[in-house]
Amino acid sequence: MKISEFKTAGKLITGAGAINALADEINRLSISSFAVVTDKGVSQAGLFDLLLAKLPVEPTLVIDDIPAEPEVTIIENKVRQLRDTKIDGVIALGGGSAIDAAKVLAATYDYKGSITDLFGENLIKERSLPLIVLPTTAGTGSEVTNIAILADPIEKVKKGIVSHCLLPDVAIVAPELTLSCPKSITAASGVDAFVHALEAFISVNASPITDALAEKAMTLIFHSLPHAYRNGENLVAREQMATGSLMAGLAFGNAGVGAVHALAYPLGGRFHLSHGMSNAVMLPHVLRANAPFCADKLFAVSLLLKLCPPDSKKDFAITTLLNAVEKLCSDVGIPRTLREFDIPESVIPQLAEDASKVTRLLRNNPKQLSVDDIENIYRKAY
Repeated sequence: MKISEFKTAGKLITGAGAINALADEINRLSISSFAVVTDKGVSQAGLFDLLLAKLPVEPTLVIDDIPAEPEVTIIENKVRQLRDTKIDGVIALGGGSAIDAAKVLAATYDYKGSITDLFGENLIKERSLPLIVLPTTAGTGSEVTNIAILADPIEKVKKGIVSHCLLPDVAIVAPELTLSCPKSITAASGVDAFVHALEAFISVNASPITDALAEKAMTLIFHSLPHAYRNGENLVAREQMATGSLMAGLAFGNAGVGAVHALAYPLGGRFHLSHGMSNAVMLPHVLRANAPFCADKLFAVSLLLKLCPPDSKKDFAITTLLNAVEKLCSDVGIPRTLREFDIPESVIPQLAEDASKVTRLLRNNPKQLSVDDIENIYRKAY
């Protein structure tokens, strides 16, 4: 077993009713004046009011307009707003975009340079503000990762900031916070979580620890996502999705993700396609390219999900898995092709060029992809 490092939030609190621990955690971290970072959808769903009822004191500042797929310029404006208010902590309530924004805001509160200079790995060295996060979707796993994704409007691609300083002090994963999640977001974020687990499982950096987390995550998500999608009030399915997403986040936060994510980033950056949708539409096509290079792992996934008998031939089991993944996406209403998102075929070479630069993720992929390989995958997805 090769040497590996395992990173996560400082404390995980999970299960129905976990939000009731919020006040104790605020007091434990000696937070007395804090900002809440969220978005309009969360507020409209009544979740912000639910949060307020659990807080020991009123927030000093509320930033409730974080958009989906936030651009770095927006975060730079928000950090200036944060600095103009005397606070000693940050609380995030929302999906991956709100949580990623809060992570960057807390970590750059005392930073004097441009946030664009922080894209890359380990460029943030310290964080002065305590950070508590509460996800309202089951998908991104951002509550337990050291990564924040922001859109670069100049290069028209999404980029990552990676640092241990982005790991929250506390992650409170309460499935009741996901009950009001719309069907489209349930679908996109749910498939995103499945991709996290699957890509972590086939990553060249996978370990027995991340494999165990990814295996359980895939099982939970694959079987519960259709139920959560069809009936959003199904708390059992919501809790299984929340747990699966959390475990997938723990897996990919340490093993990394690969080419599915790398090829999804330009779709979000250039066409503002949501992260979950981008991953979902690319997943089957990247898996087909990867299959010869991780056949044993994909065979294991097919058996794990009980898609074929244990004595099945490997090629048959893998084909069955690929078909099942496509069916899962279809069952939750996700389009199958790039054409259905009105993406012009003429832009594929540029997408391939953009994706080839996401080396932080491509190096984790079981197959090392050339620009031509990437362009071919995009064309198959078209």
